[in-house]
Amino acid sequence: MEYDIVVVGAGPAGSMAAKYAVKAGARVLMIEEHATIGLPVQCAGLISTRAYEGCELSETLSKHVIRGAHIHAPDGRVLRVDGKRTMAYVVDRGELDRAMALEALKSGVDSLVKTRFSGLRRKETQLFVTAISHGEPIEIKTSVLIGADGVQSAVGRLAGLDRVQSVLTCAQAEVYTDIDDPDFVELYVGQDVAPGFFAWAIPTQWGTVRIGLCSSERSGDLLNSLIRRISSRSTASLVRFSAGAIPIGPPACTVADGILIVGDAAGQVKPASGGGIYLGTLCAKIAGAVAGQAVTQSDTSKSVLMAYDRQWRSEVGRELVTGLHIRDGLNKLSDDELDYVIEALDDERMLDIISRYGDMDHPSIVLRKLLFSTKAPRLLKLIKPMIKLGIAKSSS
Repeated sequence: MEYDIVVVGAGPAGSMAAKYAVKAGARVLMIEEHATIGLPVQCAGLISTRAYEGCELSETLSKHVIRGAHIHAPDGRVLRVDGKRTMAYVVDRGELDRAMALEALKSGVDSLVKTRFSGLRRKETQLFVTAISHGEPIEIKTSVLIGADGVQSAVGRLAGLDRVQSVLTCAQAEVYTDIDDPDFVELYVGQDVAPGFFAWAIPTQWGTVRIGLCSSERSGDLLNSLIRRISSRSTASLVRFSAGAIPIGPPACTVADGILIVGDAAGQVKPASGGGIYLGTLCAKIAGAVAGQAVTQSDTSKSVLMAYDRQWRSEVGRELVTGLHIRDGLNKLSDDELDYVIEALDDERMLDIISRYGDMDHPSIVLRKLLFSTKAPRLLKLIKPMIKLGIAKSSS
């Protein structure tokens, strides 16, 4: 079996990279270890409108519109942030993955499911990918290998690339419960709720709520407590449970001779929110195009493939750095300081700024506006915490 490019992983990043490699003139095989693309689901399924558009789907998926969020402070204060427009969609992540994989197949990509990547060997400029497909060993000769195989990327490890900077554990339960405000998500912060990140309750179009959190510790135990906090009935109305991990911070390099990594494997995830579809698919388009061009030019060396690393960092690197500052700074805030920030934001002028400039994919925009675009006296309360966040420094 021989292909110009082999893509490991049929999630959004893998499917997009494969599609764009075909567009560049390459023959592409995408392999997926699970028997069904999109399963198991390891995502909350909340994506920005921009991310949805970036998925380039020819058919509209069923989705639920979100226009704002209620942010729950540790002291119980609830900050209502109303975008006053469609800010995001709640989708079935498994359905999204399969739809994107189908688009890749329509473009000319070949695929194998229930096929687990197991290793590779080199012979001059050629790679020989080994895998177990439906229980049988296979070998695929290729010029480029793209690893879209998640946080614990085996492709990245065998290529000698560094790991992502850190990993958070996540747990989520989909439950049937009453929904007071179906077009708002609920976000919870605080050391008792989700140390190291935050928790959420996301309404769906099916009358259920996805209650989950990511944390640096005890995600499963914390989830049970969160479910009881939101609804006593929820513990007896579980529809689905899932667990996963979120990579925070990309490695120093995402390329080796004949090899690229993309998506979660490359830490291309928004550090402040944990969302990976927008960045992953954007970077995957670059990965597929660069890999395809390298194949057609018969030069798949690291020096040529580095065009991918440079381009994706040029596109989203600054926002990733800002997101890392936000997340690292939030981890330094005590619950009292989080209360302080949320109280200061609970102001008509600041909520108007958030409504007008809020952007799930580019949080630095609204933060700069909040810090530098108003003279509201209450905003001065934010300066000390924001210095901790590193935002004032990185925005200047």
